[in-house]
Amino acid sequence: MFFLCINLCSTRCAKRLLISLLCCFAFIVARAGVIRIKITKIESPTFDGRTFGTVGAYEKIIGKVYCEVNPLSPKNSCITDIEYAPKNKDGMVEYSMDFYILKPVDECKGNHKLFFEINNRGGKAFGGFNESGGGNNPTTSKDAGNAFLMKQGYTIAWCGWDISAGHINNNLTIQVPVAKNKDGSSITGQSYEYICFDNPNAQTYDLHYAAETLDKTKATLTVKKHLNDAATDVPSDQWEYINDKKIALLPKGTPFKQSFIYEFRYTAKDPLVAGLSLAATRDFVSFLRYAKADNFGNPNPLAGDIQYTFSYGVSQSARYINDFQTLGFNEDEQGRRVFDGIENWLGGGDGVGINYRFAQPGRTERNRQEHLFPEGIFPFAFPKLKDIYSKKIAGRLDGYASAKNYPKDIEVNSANEYWSKAASLLHSDLNGNDLPDPPNVRFFLISGMQHGTGNGKSKGVCQQFQNPTRAEPVLRALFMDLDSWVTKNIAPPNSMVPRVADGTAAFAKADKNSFTGKVPAKELGWKNIPGVTYTGLITVRHVIDYGAQFGKGIISKYPERPGNKAYKNFVSKVDTDDNEIAGIHTPQTAVPLGTYTSWALRRKGFAENDGGEASGQFIPFAKTKAERLQTHDPRLSLEERYGTHEGYVNAVKKAVSLLETQRLLLKEDGERYVEDAEKSSILK
Repeated sequence: MFFLCINLCSTRCAKRLLISLLCCFAFIVARAGVIRIKITKIESPTFDGRTFGTVGAYEKIIGKVYCEVNPLSPKNSCITDIEYAPKNKDGMVEYSMDFYILKPVDECKGNHKLFFEINNRGGKAFGGFNESGGGNNPTTSKDAGNAFLMKQGYTIAWCGWDISAGHINNNLTIQVPVAKNKDGSSITGQSYEYICFDNPNAQTYDLHYAAETLDKTKATLTVKKHLNDAATDVPSDQWEYINDKKIALLPKGTPFKQSFIYEFRYTAKDPLVAGLSLAATRDFVSFLRYAKADNFGNPNPLAGDIQYTFSYGVSQSARYINDFQTLGFNEDEQGRRVFDGIENWLGGGDGVGINYRFAQPGRTERNRQEHLFPEGIFPFAFPKLKDIYSKKIAGRLDGYASAKNYPKDIEVNSANEYWSKAASLLHSDLNGNDLPDPPNVRFFLISGMQHGTGNGKSKGVCQQFQNPTRAEPVLRALFMDLDSWVTKNIAPPNSMVPRVADGTAAFAKADKNSFTGKVPAKELGWKNIPGVTYTGLITVRHVIDYGAQFGKGIISKYPERPGNKAYKNFVSKVDTDDNEIAGIHTPQTAVPLGTYTSWALRRKGFAENDGGEASGQFIPFAKTKAERLQTHDPRLSLEERYGTHEGYVNAVKKAVSLLETQRLLLKEDGERYVEDAEKSSILK
């Protein structure tokens, strides 16, 4: 056999055959990952047959994949409760999930690159980035929109991972087993629900996990008006279990108070083995990239085509990829790299708490909400650091067995992630000192932006108009930089974030025994804008005591307050207009029409002056000098800044040119900014 192998290797085709045989043998021995792929629908062509430049038409492939993992493998042993998952006759743990693929009909005309979006709560969030629509099932030519990705020939794919995503609106779902004791009885433990409705009509609340008992003495329900208020108990005769997964207030029909915070602590049963979600992404992308067929001979729909793989995540899904990297899932069970490049948008330095017993990955901490869930857990940064409290030494790259499997990584955050999620911990140590960029990572702040694009003419539950800045044009340019970095080894632009070294960092001060902290106006550089309240409210990254078993993924207690241990975090200082100094300035903030903040405060009736969560603010400039003097606004008017409409347009052109030179804006997007400025009524 040995001599046969040498003779076979004398030709290129024989080499490929030998590699294929060895890979097949290894796959059979491992018998893990994707076991069976079931295609339930093929629409070829899709998008009404529309073609995309030289790439041609696309097709849609929808189905389900059935997977299994070896619980004894070192690659899987970190999954919480995997030892309590049911095993099949071969000792494997089984799970399954939905998948969805958009690919060129003629693969030879594609670019052989996989754009894998990590879905957000089961939904596709790539529409703004791709300049397309169609929600969770893009189908028509109109749905394809400007088709940024399709025009370049990317194959686009998704799979389910979020255990809390429901079977509605074409959501991508995953089915993982329930963990049970060795004798088959239910595993029980502490669980916690944060309940807040910004409307006066909600009368019931669905629990994430079933209660072990309906005995109300084994649970507590509390209420408070503001985040930092002391919570008061809701007496047991004022609430009820409707069943083991639903509670309501009494007497029947009593609504939860609008914008009040209710917290429910109880003993839950039957936790899902939620950490299998991490294996789901690893194994499916690895299958698409490396496999020819499943264990039953069903062909991989992308077999032999994919040369490079990229992940793209927005908000929750970006936080998921943070966990994915930290826990070592960017290496498959054969030690191969899963993603070559990662673009994370709005992930901060947090995870999703997916690998804990009774996980609730749909939760997200902001400056008013859900602080007690295990989202912001050390380590936050990529390099190894020593935790100043636990003394543990760890970094986000610890999960890799080999440095060759590090992906190229571009981390992009709105300013809201700095105010609401302590995102500065991505690139600073736990005492607030700057860290050098790892060779494989770049960091970017989209200056003055809220969490996503707001409606600049609506206030929602907050005091000022929402922040209308948008990031997709910059995200597209950075993704092209990432592609060039991965495929051509062309380094991307340098990081652009607040730094202590350049004097742009404004530090938060943690309030004692509080969920939040403050950035003093003097530290930030904030001026007094008439009619605008500034309190400096900010999220600080607390160390929370979840009990002695937390290191094993088990939370044995949820404290009422986070305690006084906190890491140092900071935001960008502001200029004379109260606009942020650091980061990437899109044409909207480089040529401002007002002040753009990434933080906001709630208005009367909605827990006034508590934090506005994901919202920011847009505070317009006066049009003329006379108008601003009348209101005592310290900020220059539009007339004083730009003089005329032409002056405003020229300023936009200059900002666009700079961003294009910095490789932070594509030419097509730059032209749109200029066109929008020309069509605007600014100073007309």
